Amino acid sequence: MTTSHSTFIYILLLLFSLPLRIITSSARTEAEALIKWKSTNLSSTSLLDSWSISNLENLCNWTFIACNADGTISEINLSNATLSGSLDHLNFTSFPRLTSFILNGNNFSGSIPSNIGNASSLEVVVLFNNSFQGKIPSSIGKLRNLQTLDLRKNRLNSTIPSELGLCTNLTHLALAENSLQGTLPISLSSLIKLSQLALSDNFLSGEVSSDLITNWTELIALQLQNNYLTGSIPYQIGNLQNLLYLDLSRNNLRGAIPQCLDHMTKLQVLMISYNNLSGDIPSSICNLTSLRTLDLGENNFKGEILQCFGNMSDHLEVLDMHHNKFVGDLPTTFGIGCSLRSINFHGNELEGGIPRFLANCQRLQVVDLGDNHFNDIFPVWLGNLSELKVLSLRSNKFHGLIRTSRIENMFPELRIIDLSYNAFSGNLPTSMFQQLKAMMRVDQTMKAPIYLGVYSYCHDSMTVATKGRELELVRILTTYTTIDLSSNRFVGNIPSIMGELIALRVLNLSHNRLQDHIPPSLGNLSVLESLDLSFNHFSGEIPQQLASLTSLEFLNLSYNYLQGCIPQGPQFSTFQNNSYEGNVGLHGFPISDGCGNDRVSETNYTVSSLEDQESNSEFLNDFWKAALMGYGSGLCIGMSIIYFMISTGNPRWLARIIEQLEHKFIMRMRKKQRSQRNYRRRNNRF
Repeated sequence: MTTSHSTFIYILLLLFSLPLRIITSSARTEAEALIKWKSTNLSSTSLLDSWSISNLENLCNWTFIACNADGTISEINLSNATLSGSLDHLNFTSFPRLTSFILNGNNFSGSIPSNIGNASSLEVVVLFNNSFQGKIPSSIGKLRNLQTLDLRKNRLNSTIPSELGLCTNLTHLALAENSLQGTLPISLSSLIKLSQLALSDNFLSGEVSSDLITNWTELIALQLQNNYLTGSIPYQIGNLQNLLYLDLSRNNLRGAIPQCLDHMTKLQVLMISYNNLSGDIPSSICNLTSLRTLDLGENNFKGEILQCFGNMSDHLEVLDMHHNKFVGDLPTTFGIGCSLRSINFHGNELEGGIPRFLANCQRLQVVDLGDNHFNDIFPVWLGNLSELKVLSLRSNKFHGLIRTSRIENMFPELRIIDLSYNAFSGNLPTSMFQQLKAMMRVDQTMKAPIYLGVYSYCHDSMTVATKGRELELVRILTTYTTIDLSSNRFVGNIPSIMGELIALRVLNLSHNRLQDHIPPSLGNLSVLESLDLSFNHFSGEIPQQLASLTSLEFLNLSYNYLQGCIPQGPQFSTFQNNSYEGNVGLHGFPISDGCGNDRVSETNYTVSSLEDQESNSEFLNDFWKAALMGYGSGLCIGMSIIYFMISTGNPRWLARIIEQLEHKFIMRMRKKQRSQRNYRRRNNRF
């Protein structure tokens, strides 16, 4: 009995010891696989010093490693470890109980090996933000427990394998920011548990099939932007009633907005800009009571702006409808408690005035109403918006004086103001310049660029004139500070207070009727990159202080009445003749070789005077001959030009020609008068 009992206990102990040996063997296999991978394909780093044969007994304490209860590896997490290498010699077959494989934020390259499908227990695979290339292996379809697959920000350039549809437990599928091609495989419709799908920033094409999305009823976020998708938005998209985020922007979608969008009552973000969508905006969109961002810009939508948009302002924060074909007036129903932070109606055919109800939107940061047909005086009451950073009213029919408010803190955060191409008149608004506090300080502590935008996914954009050309700012840096009052009817001088706006990067006062001297205080604008004062009536010398502007990349002082020496400095030596043309009194580099002060001989005065008189006489004779000869045909052409101006509503090109002719005529007259004075002065000496 005792012998039998002892035998039973021995057998029992043996049975219990067998699994322990199996676990130990499996752990050793995993450890050896990691060590081999480290030695052949990983950059050497002290972070992996614990990965060693001599440290097998502490496998579960290795850095970046987590274990199951039985001692086998459950997680390899090398997130943001600054490693480089490949997966070529990592044998995934050695990790039968591995559930998480995370390598994001490194510099791994090469292909994703097909044997990753042999790690059959994997639930999480995160490889985003590396440099993996080639195909997404179809063997991933063998990972039936997979819940998260994140391959964003790599260099993958294959099609999306249809085998991914076999991973029916997937809840997060992120393949964005690669070079994936082809159509969306219909097999993805089997992923009925999907909550997030990110396929943006690839080269995907074809239509978004209604059969594809019908089963995605659990979907919370759908990101298909920045591809080449075609066709229309399927009406079945209204069945995705749990959707919070929908981005279809920057594709080639066409057709109308489905009426059924109002079924998605939880939707917070709708972005369908930069497509070929058309038609009227369905009124059902106003039933989206959770909507915070609505971006319909750069399409072919038409009709009037829905008045119910004003009623949405208690929850809507971003309303972007730029570059469409909208007509009529702005909504007038923006109530108290308005949540709007950004409105952009740039590039439509809107008219009327700016509704005073916008004053209820105290959180507004961006107002862009440029390139429309608004006809109003300057909305000085917008100065009450203490968070306003961008105001663009360019290319409209605003007119009259810019009368400033008695409010002490007007436009305190304004960084960009663009009033160009309007009919504002009178003196420049000195009292407003005195209150632009945000332009009077430069943030020296900023280490990384910060862009305007309510959310990280939605950046404000606008069109600006800078450095002699128009640019679209897809994202607006908070440090980008500009004043553009060009192409108006301002008179008087530049107030010296503008020299205190030391954060200015761009100053454009061109094509006005400003006069007097250029104030030396502009030399205080130490970060100024672009200065355009062309086509005005400025006189006197160019202030020497401007030569200290070491950030200045663009300068246009052409077609004024400036004279004297051109200042010399590091930046001024880079400017060409066209920066100064039309100022006959200027000399020095780059117009002439030197800038001497030698007195001109009396003989030269006489010759110059006679030549000028003769030249002007010839000019007038030729002018009247041409006028009489061209009277008949000129009348016809002139009437055609007037008709063209009226029909297009855009006479800028003709205005430029008239400005140049007017300037040349005045300069000739001034030169003649100067020559006559010199001639009389010479005769008086004798």
